[in-house]
This record gives sequence, structure tokens and C-alpha cells, in this order.
Amino acid sequence: MTGGPHIPVLIDAILAHCAPIEGTWLDGTFGAGGYTRALLDGGADTVIAVDRDPLAFEMAADWAAGYGSRLRMQPGVFSKLDEYGTGLDGVVLDLGVSSMQLDQAARGFSFQKDGPLDMRMSQDGPTAADIVNQADEGVLADILFHYGEERASRRIARAIIMARPITTTLELAGIVEKCLPRPKPGQSHPATRSFQALRIAVNNEYDELYQGLMAAERALKPGGKLAVVTFHSVEDRMVKRFLTARGGRSANANRYAPETVQEAAQFTVKSRKAIGPDATELAANPRSRSAKLRVGIRTDAPAGVIDAKSISMPQIKGGI
Repeated sequence: MTGGPHIPVLIDAILAHCAPIEGTWLDGTFGAGGYTRALLDGGADTVIAVDRDPLAFEMAADWAAGYGSRLRMQPGVFSKLDEYGTGLDGVVLDLGVSSMQLDQAARGFSFQKDGPLDMRMSQDGPTAADIVNQADEGVLADILFHYGEERASRRIARAIIMARPITTTLELAGIVEKCLPRPKPGQSHPATRSFQALRIAVNNEYDELYQGLMAAERALKPGGKLAVVTFHSVEDRMVKRFLTARGGRSANANRYAPETVQEAAQFTVKSRKAIGPDATELAANPRSRSAKLRVGIRTDAPAGVIDAKSISMPQIKGGI
């Protein structure tokens, strides 16, 4: 339906749960353009396409002109999306890594292709190599544990310290592999969680999400839709607790504690249970198997601020 170099995950679910698609939408994670094109083809008058990776807009040059003024390319980060548009009819965020980044060994995202240990989406600032080679052992272990949910974080951090300096992706992947049991058939690569953790740290992804959710609350008009696709439990937990809290109930970390009710809710939650891929999508796109969609509808209550801890945003003591 949308063409392009990749299949946008859960796009049919987004179009269905956010119908009607109309007015002005903001795609905060433009990537290869799959969501933007689907929104424009599905009825949106205008889409503001945001990405911090300049390569994303370069790769879209051959098809973007066909949409004329309906498509507005906006370099930037989605944590500042309310600076790019207000009174929006919808905001969509896909928190997965773009295939165009994984496929380019020189970007340093992949543990299966040799390249420099980079992982920067914006192509500026500190690299993964800077963190791997400069962070204290305790900080490294915390990054791996809190950002990647890696249970062998301390063992891996110790091995990294012993092997410094580390400059390439395959070099790091090999170090991680030696710290973990050989995977059974069907299990993910041993370095998956460690690479995820470093990518999140390099790109400050959890704070981006936290700030982006509040920015969406400020930017959406009453009745505007927020659709967020996540690919792992930490991000999904943050989105779930944000929508729970902004939907009129506290995001209690303790399920046995009594819920407290806010005076006004900023969102109506479309479904308390996350929306996953159906059998058809799973067969066509195995990448979608871990994807979860959550949708909130903006009310007319004033936007506010929510504490990062209340939505379980992981934080590294001592900083990175």
C-alpha cells in the first residue's frame, strides 16, 4: 500500500484505531517514510515529517515531491514536536530502529555487520565507542541492565573493561557472545540486548520518549490522536503508564496501592490492552512480532507535566 524500502509495522491497526485520518498529522519518526505515506494516502491533508537523521530526508527525495505541499519535512527530534506544529489532529511515533540504519554497516547499529561502533541517529555527538571505552564499569553495567534488560550486565561490563579499547561492532559483539550461553534455535543473538542498551544511551531515547509524550499532549487539539508503536517492554511500560496517568488514574508502580483519580484527564485511552499484530501481518512481516500499539485521544483538559519516575523511565545513577 505504501511502497518504500520497509513495511511500516501495525500501520493498518493505526489507520483503523485512529479513523478517520484527516487534518494535520505529525510523524515524529519519519525513517523510511512508511507511516507518513500511509497517512497521506489514508486521508491526512498534511503530514509534518520529523527525523533527526538527515539521511532519512535524502532517501525520500525521489518520492516526496509527489505529495507537494501536503508533506512538510522537518529536521529535528520528536521531543520538541510541539515546536513544529500545534493544534494537530494526530501524532504517530514508531520507536523501532529504522531498517536503513541497521542495513548500513558504517552506522554501527548492527551486531551482524562489521563497522565503527557509532550508533548515532543524528550523526553527531558522542558515539557508542565513547561510552564503551570511557564509562566506568558500574555505569556500563547499569546501562546494559536498565536500558537493555541484560541480566548478565555486570559480567559483560567487566569483559568490556578488560578488552578496551573496542572500536568495531563485531569486536563488541564477540566480547558479549563469550559472556553468554550459546543461544538455542529461535532465540535472539546474544548481543541483542547489549546493542539495544548502547543505542538507547547514545541517542538518549528514554528521555526523548518522556519529553515527546508531553510534547504530544501540548501539540494535539481536543480529539487529536496519539499513536505510539513500541518494540520492547521498557518503552511500552512508559507509554502505558503515561496514558494511564493522563487518562485520569495514577500510574502506580505498586499494583496493590489504591489508585488515585485526577481532577481532569488529558487523554481517553482507546484500549487498556496493547494492540499487537494479527496473523496476517505476522506472516508478512516477522519484525512486527514484538510490536505493541497504544492509542490515546486528547481531551480538552489543559496540558501538564508528569514526573519521569511515575512512568518508570529508567535512569542511570551518576549519568553517562
